[in-house]
Amino acid sequence: MRLLFEMDKKDYAQCTHIFTRNSARSIIIRDGRVAMIHSLKYDYYKFPGGGIEEGENPVEAMIRETQEEAGLVVVPESIKEYGYVHRVQKSDVDPTECFVQDNYYYLCRAMDIVTPQHLDDYEAQESYRLEYVEPLAAISKNRNVKNSPYNRLMFEREARVLETLIADKLLN
Repeated sequence: MRLLFEMDKKDYAQCTHIFTRNSARSIIIRDGRVAMIHSLKYDYYKFPGGGIEEGENPVEAMIRETQEEAGLVVVPESIKEYGYVHRVQKSDVDPTECFVQDNYYYLCRAMDIVTPQHLDDYEAQESYRLEYVEPLAAISKNRNVKNSPYNRLMFEREARVLETLIADKLLN
């Protein structure tokens, strides 16, 4: 899978150990809009997907997480590797820990039906909603997030993936 870009803050010189948490995300495009999860609480967009669990491969995680978060059922034979983003930084919670994450992105289609979401508690508290959004609107929204407890690199990562999709002429 090709490397889309790296996000390396180079702020981890004092770290003594590494925490790795890889993720897998779906890119589902319909009529020039992208299926994204909108956090109504913090007003940002993210691609459906999430953490890869023990014993799970990235494609399995992407299919599971897309259905849980968005209610979208991925068509397995439509899945194509798009690329990954490599992120390295000092942990936001432990100054001795280095956080390393590869975020794998897959182009795919979803069935026309939308199933009920199965959200974790924090996802439900954020009021995750599936929206088909225009890419430039999502980019602008993510670059202007206010009052969020999350590291801003997450929002920038999703904006830059959208910009890559536009540059690759997959989106307008």
